[in-house]
Amino acid sequence: MLLGTWNLENLYRPGGPYGPPDEAGYEAKLAALAAVITELDPALLGVQEVGDPEALKDLAGMLDDDWHVAVSEHPDIRGIRVGFLSRTPLTVVADTRAFPAELRPVQADDAGLTAGQAGRGVLAVEIEGGDGPLRVAVCHLKSKLLSYPDGRFQPRDEGERARYGAYALYRRAAEATALRALADELLAGDGQGRDVAILGDLNDEVQAATTQILLGPPGSEIGTPGYDRPDRGDATRLWDVAPLIPPGQRWSRVNSGRRELIDHVLLSHRLVHRVTAAGTGLPGEGPPGLPSVGPDPAERRGEPGSDHAPVWVRVGG
Repeated sequence: MLLGTWNLENLYRPGGPYGPPDEAGYEAKLAALAAVITELDPALLGVQEVGDPEALKDLAGMLDDDWHVAVSEHPDIRGIRVGFLSRTPLTVVADTRAFPAELRPVQADDAGLTAGQAGRGVLAVEIEGGDGPLRVAVCHLKSKLLSYPDGRFQPRDEGERARYGAYALYRRAAEATALRALADELLAGDGQGRDVAILGDLNDEVQAATTQILLGPPGSEIGTPGYDRPDRGDATRLWDVAPLIPPGQRWSRVNSGRRELIDHVLLSHRLVHRVTAAGTGLPGEGPPGLPSVGPDPAERRGEPGSDHAPVWVRVGG
């Protein structure tokens, strides 16, 4: 079984302010995305940047066989949200943007606006796997690409850049905390007995503090001596599969010429010990070929395909 996550980059139907300007551009984008998904052949794919739920259905219609679709009902201000494409029926078990009750709103701009919930909803589903139920959540945390007042993507000065970088970090950390709370619900203190996966665009790299929030109890990381030694933390711990991705493929986006792995797959104890392979892009094709993106996301409006590579993991029985 192959599980994956992929940021589809502005999947909108044509004619709006963010998607392709015309039907031809839309068809080219769908065809490029469908070709990758067909080659990837996932059992379940978590997706981000679904700007129009009907567009995800259009994409599913271009794939072989019948695919099941689920999308979050909580988009951001641009209308983008997370979702799933699945070969088997799925049941939505959570669709939330709520912060834990103990977590107070965080500052979001110079004017004192606060964010008391995630910018985009986190969607969790359950499907029947070959070895029992599989519970999976998909997310899209606050971006590192900064936006400023009046629609600017460039700061007036370095003080403004620093402040808005901090606001974005506050929000991403709070959203990671909310995601970890949902992971706790899905694990239910039984990571050794439950198959649980967290998929998504975390908008930061493996060692970032926001990514580390999701792991739970420290210790037993992949590649350490403790990995094969059971301990009490295994019940609630999650493992990022990044160390299993070949080093020459360990990126999912290119930001201003710099390769970075910001899309992640995290697995429960029961799942991670059945992993047979992990990668980015397409299996067997080597490093992903990606365009380099800059600070203004509008520059790629109407481009086919995506500026992210899929990140995937193959799990045995």
